[in-house]
Amino acid sequence: MKEFVGKTQSQGVKIGVVVSRFNEMITEGLLAGALSTLKEAGIVDEAITLVRVPGSFEIPLAAQRLAQTGTFEAIVCLGAVIRGETPHFDYICLQASNGLREVALKYDLPVTFGIITADTVEQALARAGEERNKGSEAATSAVEMANLMKDLEANGK
Repeated sequence: MKEFVGKTQSQGVKIGVVVSRFNEMITEGLLAGALSTLKEAGIVDEAITLVRVPGSFEIPLAAQRLAQTGTFEAIVCLGAVIRGETPHFDYICLQASNGLREVALKYDLPVTFGIITADTVEQALARAGEERNKGSEAATSAVEMANLMKDLEANGK
């Protein structure tokens, strides 16, 4: 039996990072966690491309544009959507998640979902801090999946 598990350390992997500016007090924490994790994983600054977009709704389009280049082994997507008094939250969350899934499948590329979907600002801040950071988790998944995809491709040849 062959078993494949992606490694969380890597050199030579190019990563795209898309981050929303909306709810910036939260997304900047996610970004700090993601960048710190990527550096710990052995990814150098020159191998990271950072793209800032207005909000979470725009993240899939930017991720798709990065994917189209064929330059990146994974894309980390970071944002924060906080429930309000209208159904707007549901529409944004659904479109962001569906859009990122489509990009990943269309381009056969790991696209990680580091978009916090929370009921309150406090919940979102708790997931963007130093102890529990969804940006860091998304970056770890991106590196692991990039390595796994390389291993699976090499095994198929």
